Amino acid sequence: MVILISYIVFFKRYIYSCFVIRLLKMAATANPSMHMATANPCISSSRKIIKPSTASFVTKVKRAAWSRLTSSSHLSSARLFFQNSTSTPARFEKVVTKAMADASENKPLPGLPVDLRGKRAFIAGVADDNGYGWAIAKSLAAAGAEILIGTWVPALNIFESSLRRGKFDESRKLPDGSLMEITKVYPLDAVFDSLDDVPEDVKTNKRYAGSSNWTVQEVAESVKQDFGSIDILVHSLANGPEVTKPLLETSRKGYLAAISASSYSFVSLLKHFLPIMNPGGASISLTYIASERIIPGYGGGMSSAKASLESDTKVLAFEAGRKHKIRVNTISAGPLGSRAAKAIGFIDMMINYSLANAPLQKELHAEEVGNAAAFLVSPLASAITGAVVYVDNGLNAMGVGVDSPIFENLDIPKDH
Repeated sequence: MVILISYIVFFKRYIYSCFVIRLLKMAATANPSMHMATANPCISSSRKIIKPSTASFVTKVKRAAWSRLTSSSHLSSARLFFQNSTSTPARFEKVVTKAMADASENKPLPGLPVDLRGKRAFIAGVADDNGYGWAIAKSLAAAGAEILIGTWVPALNIFESSLRRGKFDESRKLPDGSLMEITKVYPLDAVFDSLDDVPEDVKTNKRYAGSSNWTVQEVAESVKQDFGSIDILVHSLANGPEVTKPLLETSRKGYLAAISASSYSFVSLLKHFLPIMNPGGASISLTYIASERIIPGYGGGMSSAKASLESDTKVLAFEAGRKHKIRVNTISAGPLGSRAAKAIGFIDMMINYSLANAPLQKELHAEEVGNAAAFLVSPLASAITGAVVYVDNGLNAMGVGVDSPIFENLDIPKDH
């Protein structure tokens, strides 16, 4: 009779424990952030409790399983769920279930960040705080890169003075509230490879007075002497002295000047900086849709210079990749109302045209190009090279201007 009562007491405790465990499993299923163990102290075979001697064994098995459950599920309990004695009624302690991961809403979600910490970048062609070169520098800095800048010699004094006087402090602000730090600014004129290439009238020009070591070769040597190496090279400069002239009215001198300043300058920069670029590094330049589509008003050989730049990007990707493991890409950016772009004379019209005809009807911000550049030079883009990446709200995809009166009867979605 005593044995029978013991069996009944044990069986009741056994059934209750199974019920509790199933409730815990249901709670885990309802809350995906709660990682519950799959261990189950319930033993499905009833043959294991036929003999009295097996009661102790079953209790030990249940205790071991419950121990695994508590350790893998972060269940806090003052004592084990089951007591050693089979004749003493079991005492159930209060069980608190804790999620393994912090579910705080303030904690950022896991992501895939652009991480450029420990990288050093040289950005050629920054002379103010509102162009694509500046935006790229900010994005690289926000990702953790050290920033070196090459500024056109005639603009150097004004640029450095503005930095010192805090004129750029507002635009230097990074997403975390800190200010972008520029480690060093170098004078640079990328039209000249070495001092031997500089004509006498430029050497004696008062706008170059007080500056030295500003040819491409000299700047690369200065950076090597100062820092040893770089990881990222950015070409953000262009010039076409006859950009407002139609191609048929462009002189040979003006055409070649556009090619020299806007296209070959990238070849020269990469040629001289490659020896000090760390393997796995990257280089990018900036191009424009005029390289492949007709943009009336974008003349003086500039469309040809951009086409040359894109072609060179592919060849340089092969050569620099094979010889130095350096990736080379170019960004075809949409129109931006920067000071340099205003020299074209119709940049505002191009911005309005883009707003009316691009798939994404919004203004293009310089930081969007900067962020694309940060991605392209980061390890996340380690297999991308020789590419023309469009950052223009999709304008490059359009075959016609949908703002034409020809399409006025079509039901084309517009953002009013």
